Amino acid sequence: MFLSDTDIQKAIANKEIRIDNFERKRLQSVSYDILLGNKFILTETHNNDFIDPHKKIFPKTREVQIADNDRFILHPGVSVLGTSYDFFGSDVYLIQLSGKSSLARVGLIVHNTAGLINPGHFLNITLELYNLNNVPIILRPKMEIAQITFSKISSPSLRNYKETGRYNDTNWAGAIPPKKRLAIKK
Repeated sequence: MFLSDTDIQKAIANKEIRIDNFERKRLQSVSYDILLGNKFILTETHNNDFIDPHKKIFPKTREVQIADNDRFILHPGVSVLGTSYDFFGSDVYLIQLSGKSSLARVGLIVHNTAGLINPGHFLNITLELYNLNNVPIILRPKMEIAQITFSKISSPSLRNYKETGRYNDTNWAGAIPPKKRLAIKK
């Protein structure tokens, strides 16, 4: 069962959901719009012969950071990693990332497969940005880029992401590490 806007606000007030710099205007009927951050990870295509995840051969990448008032041009057929401006998470709800229909209609994919945020995971989510269109798409920091929904889980999980998550200093090459998680004040 997905939380409604009323329940999302209650869960934030009860500190069951954390969204830093929460803005009521971005709250939809059953979702919350998140903003694009300033950091992008680009694959250095000229330095990579191939990628072989089984042998842990990952692409050489570089990080690009742009100013708030600048733009990032995502060319057709190009995939980059981005990050959300918003830092969020929950110990008790499953969070799901979805694209915005307005951006999907122009050919922007914001995640290929990694759309679940497990209970106990607090982060600026890494976005898997891909341009399906045949013309470039302009991305700007702090534009509404995606939406998150919150679902109740049937019972507390035995494994909380805080203890079992794979975000650490040896995470996948090219990934954008999250901010260090701060304890939620009760």
